[in-house]
Amino acid sequence: MNRYLRDYLTLWGLAGAIIALDQWTKWLVRENLPFQGTWLPESLSWLSPYARIVHWYNSGAAFGMFQNGNMVFTILAFIVIAAILFYYPQVDVSDWSLRLAMGMQLGGATGNLIDRLLIGKVTDFVSVGTFPVFNVADASISIGVVVLLLGVWIKEINDKKKNNMIEETETNVESSQ
Repeated sequence: MNRYLRDYLTLWGLAGAIIALDQWTKWLVRENLPFQGTWLPESLSWLSPYARIVHWYNSGAAFGMFQNGNMVFTILAFIVIAAILFYYPQVDVSDWSLRLAMGMQLGGATGNLIDRLLIGKVTDFVSVGTFPVFNVADASISIGVVVLLLGVWIKEINDKKKNNMIEETETNVESSQ
């Protein structure tokens, strides 16, 4: 199979799963909870002060920042999606953390873009403590950033180890001459 086709199938497989979960959970909330309504199973009522499902809308960025910026974030989402689609095949296959992060960010950006295009705002529903209400797409973008940062950090550590080993080898060769 063509490498680019395989790369894109992998990317869209991950992103597609995130988009499907995101859209399905948002649909469940829109269909079953009135706007600003909350839900928590009776058996978990003790969690009420800390976590609950809340039907909320967001016209800004992730976690409620920059409200009323729907058009700006719609355009930004298209740019981010295009950049990921362009750069993904250029990422080395062995750089799994970057590929995973890009897939998660593509899924999250596309999930929220679908809401912006279809209903003019993003449906949020996960409420934890005093943290802003968010959704699966927001979580996917955020986790993608964490995966990216961890991947870069691990790669940096491995590169330092590799460079130290090379320097030690060169020093040993020079001292034996």
